[in-house]
Amino acid sequence: MIGYVTLGTNDLARATKFYDALLSVQGAKRGWESDKFIAWSTGPMAPSLLLIKPADGQAATIGNGVMVALAADSKEQVGQVHAKALALGGTDEGAVGPRGEGFYAGYFRDLDGNKLCAFYTG
Repeated sequence: MIGYVTLGTNDLARATKFYDALLSVQGAKRGWESDKFIAWSTGPMAPSLLLIKPADGQAATIGNGVMVALAADSKEQVGQVHAKALALGGTDEGAVGPRGEGFYAGYFRDLDGNKLCAFYTG
């Protein structure tokens, strides 16, 4: 159902380094890119995550209540993604662990303050 999610950034070069390293944990690679945006995906028809400099020329800001959830293949991968985000300078928004029956997740913010979640169901 979701085709792609877009996050704004004020420093595309810095954010690109963060996401190149972070999303490699899940096997994602760059698909599209220009001087204004970069997109990562795990395959041609898989959902993508885009980073973009806002088209209106204004500063990128985070949205209160907005979060991107990255599906993981296992509980172990949830831990790997969360740990990688923190190692890359992201901040913890909720330690890795169970969040109810059958849902396992870890929450973090990227270098621009965008909130993300790595999760596994099963």
